Amino acid sequence: MTALTQIRHWFRQQHDIESLREEAPFIDVSHQVILYIEGVSVSFDGFKALNDLNLYINDGELRCLIGANGAGKTTLMDVITGKTRPDSGNVYFGQGINLLKKTEAEIALLGIGRKFQKPTVFEQHTVFDNIELALKTSKKLLHTLFARSTAEQLERIDEVLVIIGLQDQRGQCAGILSHGQKQWLEIGMLLAADPRLLLIDEPVAGMTAHEAERTAELLSALAGKHTIVVVEHDMEFVRSIARTVTVLHQGTVLAEGSMSEIQNNAAVRDVYLGEAQ
Repeated sequence: MTALTQIRHWFRQQHDIESLREEAPFIDVSHQVILYIEGVSVSFDGFKALNDLNLYINDGELRCLIGANGAGKTTLMDVITGKTRPDSGNVYFGQGINLLKKTEAEIALLGIGRKFQKPTVFEQHTVFDNIELALKTSKKLLHTLFARSTAEQLERIDEVLVIIGLQDQRGQCAGILSHGQKQWLEIGMLLAADPRLLLIDEPVAGMTAHEAERTAELLSALAGKHTIVVVEHDMEFVRSIARTVTVLHQGTVLAEGSMSEIQNNAAVRDVYLGEAQ
């Protein structure tokens, strides 16, 4: 099986859901909130990963989530994307879409994209090919095999490459990119699917200082048109992008506010920031 065949097989498994492909649903953000998480609890073998958690994310904002390992950050992302079903609570996308009644595939089609810490790009294929494969188009076998990108799609690919700063690398194999460039490419693959909400896990882990600075600029520029939730341990990076910071502890919200307010919160300093402050 060739690498290209493997990719197409993967896309068939992940996206052969044409019956779900309809016109983008209306997301009611008339109250400015795009994500409502209310009273959510999740237990694993008696351990409460989330404990009656309440969180509200405004449309177009850039929100940072911080917390120690085990605070519930990953479980929260899993609940939002449909990977984990909570024991109790409600999760709404806008005022009208109950995410707990949707599958993972349906949630992705609503415009919720997730990027994990480790970049998962197709390293044997070009930067251009990676973005092209991620476009929000039919992934049926014959279409994937024979269809050519339209002028509009090619324009969108070029636009994404400029946004992520990889226009000069469009013909390079993704495998030879630096770690930071691979992270940006995966963000570009999410953007190609035109998401309303981006969930991004530890985007600067393993990056150089310059790459982290560029990532901060990229995410800040995307906020507004997109709603972005960033999970991150690097406090210096959080300071560089933070507008509102939510601190999780033992599966619930410990504190929320500006970075200045969080830094001056005695409970947060005691639990997380310690001598770093």
